[in-house]
Order: sequence, then C-alpha cells, then structure tokens
Amino acid sequence: MERFRNFYEDVLQNLYDGVYIMDRDRRITFWNRSAERITGYSASETVGRACSENILMHVDERGCQLCLGHCPAAKAMEDGREREARIYLHHKNGFRLPVMVRVSPIRSGQGDVVGAVEVFSDNSVLETSMKRLKELETQAFSDALTELPNRRYAEMVLQTRQDQSERYGLTGFGVLFADVDRFKRVNDDYGHDVGDGVLRMVAGALKYGVRDGDVACRWGGEEFVILVGAENREMLAGIGERLRAMVECSSLDTEKGVLRVTASFGGALQRPGENFTDIVKRADSLMYASKENGRNRVTV
Repeated sequence: MERFRNFYEDVLQNLYDGVYIMDRDRRITFWNRSAERITGYSASETVGRACSENILMHVDERGCQLCLGHCPAAKAMEDGREREARIYLHHKNGFRLPVMVRVSPIRSGQGDVVGAVEVFSDNSVLETSMKRLKELETQAFSDALTELPNRRYAEMVLQTRQDQSERYGLTGFGVLFADVDRFKRVNDDYGHDVGDGVLRMVAGALKYGVRDGDVACRWGGEEFVILVGAENREMLAGIGERLRAMVECSSLDTEKGVLRVTASFGGALQRPGENFTDIVKRADSLMYASKENGRNRVTV
C-alpha cells in the first residue's frame, strides 16, 4: 500500500499543472512542484496552512476575495460536485496571476466528502494571447485617426444585411453617406494637423449623435458612412438631419480662431435583394446632390 501511495505521489509531483490537496477543514496537506513553480510558494510554506490564512488570496475577475468566503473548493466539499473557475491568485512576488482552477471533492470509502483536490494551470499566456487577439481585431476594424469603425467593418455589416435581405426578405435598413464640406480648403488654410482635428471632431459628432444600434464608420478621407435602422425615407431623413446639425454645431479651437465645418449627407434605403455596393452608390450619389444644392443638407 505504501508503494502505491508513493507511486501516486510521484505522478502528482511530476504533473505540469499545479496540484494541492486540502482536508475538510480546508487545510493544505499536499502541494506539488508545479504549484511551487506557478505560485512561487514552496511546499514548506503552504502545507499545514489553511485557506482561511489566505496565502494565495484568490480573487475573481471583479476583485472579490474567495478564500475567506465560499471558494470553489469549499463549494465542492459542500455539495460534492466538481467545480471549474477562472480566478487570480497572489504570486509570492506580489503580482496577480490568472489561473484556470478545477476542483474535485475527495471521498472516503463510505462516500463521505473528506477533502478536495485542486488542479490549476497558469493562464497568463492565454490571457496575453487573447488580449493581443483583441488588439489585432480592433486594429483590423478600427480607423486609427478617428477611432471609428473603418470601411472594412462597414462593408462587413453591409454584406451581412445583404445576406439577411436575400435569405429572409428583411428590410428596414438604410445608409447615410456624409462628406465634410470644403475639406480641402481646411487643409490648405489651416494645415493637415488641423484637418485631422476636424475629422476627429466630425467623427465624434457622428459617433455620439447616432442612436443605439446605429453605427458611424469612416469610409475614407473626409467621407463617413452611417449604417441606420430605418423603416422609411422620413425616418432616414430625420436621422440624417440630426447628424447634420450635430456636425454644424461642433467647433474646433485653432491658432487662427474657432473653426466650424459642415457636412453634406445622402441617404438611401435598402431594397430587397440589393447588393450592398449599390445602396452605398445611391447614398453617395445623393450626397453629391446635396453638394450641388448648396451643401450642408440631407438628400434621401
């Protein structure tokens, strides 16, 4: 029997994951070498100590302490069910380390819960990878200057709407195409740095002027596309008029004084089965109609 116990202990010691065992009083009775490697705490520092002493100070994503309350191990011993959780432990060097924890109750020969075994793995590489993936995703679909969604994102949403229209006959969707009026003159008179500031200002006016569910995107240069849920021309025109007014009321402080700009809008409603490039072309064409009719207006 002693030989088998030594064998199982050797197996636990050589696992890549951290493993520790606690008794019913939540006192640590075993701590393997990977637990030492991951946490920085040796077996001599942990074995014999109780969770209530809070050596690892487990917290969840909201920063709530777990060891002093109902941690996954305590819950597993209460109801006899396995638990899995993503938590943060306190490394000996002071920082918080993300780990994935899996807890199983330990039962006696009579079936009574007499303790729990917790297996945990360093989740920091995954955390870093997921964060980097999110950053790359943001870069792929975000315009660096204005921080609005970019043309690629707009085209992706438009393609989705086209597919939904073809498959389900969905309508109630519109596109507003906006262009900053006389933007070349801004660059010529104030310089490109101010021009960039104007684009950020207009982007902000559109971003915070749209309704929930609508989205403003930078199409390119001084052009913007707003993807709108709209049932009819009147609704689309009303949304465009509000955004036009938001741009007109915005202003930018420059060395030459306060600068204001306007924008011309064109709007088109989706037609059943219409290719998304066609609705953008129609909205673009109507934006030019606004330019020809005096600028700073909405044509749908």
